[in-house]
Amino acid sequence: MSKKTLELFQAYDWPGNIRELQNVVERAVVLSDGEMFSVDESWLKRKLPRESPLSMPASALGRLDADQEKRIIEAALAEAGGRIAGPSGAAAKLGIPRQTLDSKISILGIDKSRFKSA
Repeated sequence: MSKKTLELFQAYDWPGNIRELQNVVERAVVLSDGEMFSVDESWLKRKLPRESPLSMPASALGRLDADQEKRIIEAALAEAGGRIAGPSGAAAKLGIPRQTLDSKISILGIDKSRFKSA
């Protein structure tokens, strides 16, 4: 394994957990030209810009105070047009399970219907 690949693996927060790691390793093996195991850095980039509150690791969401957490969840709901589940839903954007997001919405008293797209 190249030193750069090892550093990339260690620095990445792995929002998809073991399944994402497995997919990256399989892709690297299939596309490998030589005997050195390496990955393309672009495979480990988040789709959202770093300054976006939605780009934080999912584990960080629970460490915020209630107001910050509420703002981030509302931003995700707005971006998803009020949709919670599915690949373009707020839960996916936040990197958390749909059930967890439903629970947080209820606890924080968020009116999810106000984010629904017409």
